[in-house]
Amino acid sequence: MATILVIDDEITTQLVLQDLLEGEGHDVLMADDGQQGWELASQHGPNLIICDWMMPKINGVDLCRQVKAEPQLEATFFILLTAREHLDDRVCGLNAGADDFISKPIETEELLARVRSGLRLNHLNQQLTQSLHDLQAAQVQLVQSEKMSSLGRLVGGVAHEINNPISFIYGNLSHIKEYTRDISHLIQQIRSDENFSRDQLLGALEDIDFDFVMADLENMLGSMKEGSERIREIVIALREFSSQERSGIHKIDLHHALDLAFSMLQPRLHNAQGRISVMPIEKQYGELPNIEGDIGLINQALFNILENSLDAILRRSQACQQDENWTPKLAISTRSLDSCWVEVEIVDNGVGIDTNLNGKIFDPFFTTKPVGQGKGLGLAVAYQIIVQQHHGQLSYDSQLHQGTHFFMRLPVSQASIQCQLPAKGYNASQAKSEQALPVPMVR
Repeated sequence: MATILVIDDEITTQLVLQDLLEGEGHDVLMADDGQQGWELASQHGPNLIICDWMMPKINGVDLCRQVKAEPQLEATFFILLTAREHLDDRVCGLNAGADDFISKPIETEELLARVRSGLRLNHLNQQLTQSLHDLQAAQVQLVQSEKMSSLGRLVGGVAHEINNPISFIYGNLSHIKEYTRDISHLIQQIRSDENFSRDQLLGALEDIDFDFVMADLENMLGSMKEGSERIREIVIALREFSSQERSGIHKIDLHHALDLAFSMLQPRLHNAQGRISVMPIEKQYGELPNIEGDIGLINQALFNILENSLDAILRRSQACQQDENWTPKLAISTRSLDSCWVEVEIVDNGVGIDTNLNGKIFDPFFTTKPVGQGKGLGLAVAYQIIVQQHHGQLSYDSQLHQGTHFFMRLPVSQASIQCQLPAKGYNASQAKSEQALPVPMVR
């Protein structure tokens, strides 16, 4: 059954309660005063506490406050025994956290009924707490799964992006080796033959096509240098994007963060077919102050939103293969709303969002993508990062088959959270940005 702690300085009350509760099959702990009661509660974590109001050392109301303030004990059902019938006294007990009252002298049937009711509520609280923990654990796993899925797509694209210059460098090494071997062989001939004439030198240079070799070497070395620099840029960007050393609150250059997030997605453009691979990216960056935030989380949010826009454009491209009038478009603009807030706007002319889905796209696990192509966590994670963890706003305005505008608004600093966000027209599709997610997401 349950563990019940009885705290009362009257031996008679102790014996009566102990006999009644043990008769119901409960384990009963006894304490003579509030201090002893606190020690037993901390040690055993009872399901229910029956405590007298007036006691030495710590009275019942103060002990109730102490118990309810302890995270491990806050779900414990707390019943105050009292002879006080005044409303003010009851209010005082309720404000302290008491769950129920039993008046003295004790009525046996009433006591047992209230204990049974309290234990049922305690059991429900335990079940709800466990369910919440299970949901949070499952959510952590799913979010991690989404991160790993994003990382897999990212690594695949980056690997392809790196493979091109590496393949070019590797393919040219054999030519460079051949050219340097011919030139080295000629130099060895000149060094070993004291009578080597100018005519012989000119003839040997002509044999190896020296002018072509030098021009080709210069071109290849230049291209290999560009390829190496591209590889270096990708590696630096990837390391910066995924670095855990910079977790925590930092000053963030949003323009650099946007460029970095987009550079991580650029391989997808290069690998796309048709017009997407040469899609122009319009950037209109305003004057922005550095904002305070977690750089790793902001990078993740920007990446998720940009990836969502790119997915929408790719899906529209597949539907418009025969439409020569449609040109893929992705535009990013930034602006300061005032001294406290900044805004990032990301615009695409992808498939758009049906008005019937307004308020749903930031829900966890909701997706309009075909089965197997998305878990519905990308925008939910972005919403969690921007709205819940950085106290900003994430909203959108969209028309089906026309495209989508995403608006991300962030406070410049922690103090800016207290500033009122400048008014901006909202529609039904933006209402979700004012609501909390149903389950807190864990990073």
